[in-house]
Amino acid sequence: MLKEAVSVQNLYVSYYGKEVIRDVSFSFEAGNLIGIVGPNGAGKSTMMKAVLGLIPKDSGTVEIGGKSIDQIRKKIAYVPQRSNIDWDFPIIVRDTVLLGTYPNLGIFRRPGKKEREWASQCLEEVGMQDFSERQIAELSGGQQQRVFLARALAQNAEYFFLDEPFVGIDVASEEVIIKILKQLRNQGKTIFVVHHDLSKVETYFDDLILINKELYGAGPVNKVFLPENMEKCFKMRLGLSASSGVGV
Repeated sequence: MLKEAVSVQNLYVSYYGKEVIRDVSFSFEAGNLIGIVGPNGAGKSTMMKAVLGLIPKDSGTVEIGGKSIDQIRKKIAYVPQRSNIDWDFPIIVRDTVLLGTYPNLGIFRRPGKKEREWASQCLEEVGMQDFSERQIAELSGGQQQRVFLARALAQNAEYFFLDEPFVGIDVASEEVIIKILKQLRNQGKTIFVVHHDLSKVETYFDDLILINKELYGAGPVNKVFLPENMEKCFKMRLGLSASSGVGV
């Protein structure tokens, strides 16, 4: 179990000369479930991709487990937005999950019996073992998201980054996914989740990153998820929930 902090310092990102992320810094210890929240167009997904080195950053430093992204990439699992996945690609569920084992294979090695059994276990973990021979495109949105979580589990990662995993999925799938994410957290894994449903923030996450191009808060949910912070970030008056949280 890794104990080092996830550290992002002075991150700047721009597209075609337009600044999208401005001077974002935060640090979290390993073993936390961290939500990334902000209005539409706030740069949540952009920040996640820049942290992972999937898109270039203008400046800033990123360390995970005390190492650079390139040094620790095999220990990082990334689940992109469903809208960014080519669902027409002809691949079945079992083989999709098996892809998660590739980062830990040696050069020119192919998955063997051990990897296939492990992929099957991961499918069972997300309740999708009965769909292993289905084409991925034939599944519902919630089922697809479960399969991609199984692929991330198959990687045996220490750090998980999920971009809007709960968008457009059924309630049962959301419950399965958040249960697994909390189990991973309890095992000492670190999970970052781009999230949009403010009503679930207090029950889902330990920590919160509040962003709208720049940082409006980063830390424990009970210290960040406050009306004054949310209203500054969303730049509008938001209704208050029964607790200290915020609703829309």
